[in-house]
Amino acid sequence: MTLAPDAIVPPADGSADDPAVPGPARPRRAGGVGSGRLTAVSGLGLGVGMLWFSLLALIPLAAVVVTATGNGWSGFWRTVSSEQTAAAIRLTVGTAALVTLVNVFMGTAIAWVLVRDRFFGKRALEVLIDIPFALPTIVAGLVLLSLYGPDSPLGVDVANQRPAVFLAFLFVTLPFIVRTVQPVLAELDPEVEEAAASLGASRFTTFRRVVLPSLTPAIAAGAALSFARGVSEYGSLVLLSGNLPFKTEVTSVRILSSIENDNRAGAAATATVLLAISFVVILALDMIQRRVAHRG
Repeated sequence: MTLAPDAIVPPADGSADDPAVPGPARPRRAGGVGSGRLTAVSGLGLGVGMLWFSLLALIPLAAVVVTATGNGWSGFWRTVSSEQTAAAIRLTVGTAALVTLVNVFMGTAIAWVLVRDRFFGKRALEVLIDIPFALPTIVAGLVLLSLYGPDSPLGVDVANQRPAVFLAFLFVTLPFIVRTVQPVLAELDPEVEEAAASLGASRFTTFRRVVLPSLTPAIAAGAALSFARGVSEYGSLVLLSGNLPFKTEVTSVRILSSIENDNRAGAAATATVLLAISFVVILALDMIQRRVAHRG
């Protein structure tokens, strides 16, 4: 028996032989095997990273805080409030903050010159900036003593004086802001600055509204590194400063002195104060860079 053309029954799923006739929509899976594997790999990487970070940083820092309270909170307060320790903390933190402020301006300026200008000796300057990274700190102290000690060829003798601490901090922290700002500045599109200038913006306005918001995170990161290196410095200033109590003694020397006197709780108490100060400074710098970037 032959069926008429109009008697042909379409397939049960609602689709026809004609590809133009749409069939029912098939539900898609929310995630496939590949996404599951990526999630597993990400979770494994996060776990390994946190374990490594805990072994290297969190557990040792927690141990320092616990050791700091070995003599009780009264012993902790007695240690950090003693005149000699308080003087060392004020000198270290104040000098590190001042050096960081200087580095914010000078480091950014040096990075700008290295990226935007071409001049003879640029390669040599690039190498010289990294010398504080390469030199052992005690060698840096010997270099500073030769330049600014009693036999200084420059006629500048700051040995056993407070400016010696400032010079030592400045020497070892010079590269941080330069090296954090330089790659960010190199990636900025100069056409954006040219567009701002074509609209009548001055160079200062262009820098403040266009360039600075992009550089602020890098400047803040470099400033945090600079401050942290300053408060923890020992080798570069031990020869030049003389480590005189109430005058040129910094907290790293004070901590070493406490350990030599078998006062580990006192050394840990001083270290805990520096840890808290560094955390507050890093948090403040992060808030500042976020606010400046948001305004920009």
